[in-house]
Amino acid sequence: MDTDLIKRPSIGKLLKAEEVAELLSVSRSFAYSLMKSGLLPTVHLGRSVRVRPEDVEEFIQLNLIAR
Repeated sequence: MDTDLIKRPSIGKLLKAEEVAELLSVSRSFAYSLMKSGLLPTVHLGRSVRVRPEDVEEFIQLNLIAR
């Protein structure tokens, strides 16, 4: 079987709370609050907590206020 034919999903960088805060223009503690509350889905790696970039993007889209 040729493994070159198998499609594998690309793995992107997981974001730290500081990076999430910067993307959302909020404080780091508010980013942690969003993550802890479940409003922003998280990935747990041992004691580390990270966020997928696409989840931040979806959060932004769902929380845009039409002006």
